[in-house]
Amino acid sequence: MPKKTDSRTLNHLYREVSLLSCPDIKKRCKKKTIIVCHPKEKKKKRRLRVIKKIVCKKCPPPKGRQLLRGLAGAIAEAGPQGLAGALGPRGLAGLVGAIGALGPEGIAGALGPQGAAGLVGAIGALGPEGIAGALGPQGAAGLAGAIGAAGLAGPAGPAGPAGPAGPSGPAGGVLGFADFFALMPPDNAATVAPNTDVSFPQDGPISGTAITRINASSFNLAAIGTYQVLFQVNVNEAGQLILTLNGADLAYTVVGRATGTSQIVGMALVQTTVINSVLTVRNPAGNSTALTITPLAGGTRSVSAHLVIMQIA
Repeated sequence: MPKKTDSRTLNHLYREVSLLSCPDIKKRCKKKTIIVCHPKEKKKKRRLRVIKKIVCKKCPPPKGRQLLRGLAGAIAEAGPQGLAGALGPRGLAGLVGAIGALGPEGIAGALGPQGAAGLVGAIGALGPEGIAGALGPQGAAGLAGAIGAAGLAGPAGPAGPAGPAGPSGPAGGVLGFADFFALMPPDNAATVAPNTDVSFPQDGPISGTAITRINASSFNLAAIGTYQVLFQVNVNEAGQLILTLNGADLAYTVVGRATGTSQIVGMALVQTTVINSVLTVRNPAGNSTALTITPLAGGTRSVSAHLVIMQIA
């Protein structure tokens, strides 16, 4: 009997043995004796190996542990397990799963630094003119004119008996006058700085040649005498005005306004001691505020400022 059998016979036996899964297999299977010879040794006379072929009837599948014990016994009789085969190639990657649900919102990040300031926008258009202010109180009444000089005596009557005295001559009056004014706009377009004169560039009624204009803000008093001077000017700011004679301030003529929007009004008597004295209305030196002569005050018409000069003696 040879030591080995051919591979087909062994595989067949392994399949037959694998059928030994029933615990009562001896009762249900019949034994059959077969003689197996190695193919290369058919012509030699040797002791033959007798193998009993087991023919198994189909039996119902075992249950639970009986099946496991049957398989274990069959494997034990079949011989030791062969070496593991080589690892097969990796299968194809599975399909990408569906996108999961959106997770909860994360914690808010820290506040970033403040950005640089934007560019300054363009200056908007000039708004509409505001509502006109209330009418200011009426100015004080002007001073009465001085009594004129006595008239000349009438001519002497003819010689003869003494007759009654003749009538007195007419009373004296205003010897001359002039009115100078400005309209805003267009006059006094610039502010009047301290130690600067107000302009009265336009002429009103004028009598004679004793009171005349030198320029827009200076006026000539030709004769030595007494002059009554009145002026009024609308200004936006609180401020003061003063009369000057030959460049010197006449301190007793200062007028001003601390608050409000009313006119600055002044009046005074001015005496000259030399011919051709020069008179002005000035924002006094030493003040800090430049004065804006108000245009269109209270309405749509140009507003006037006046300087009135009358020679009374």
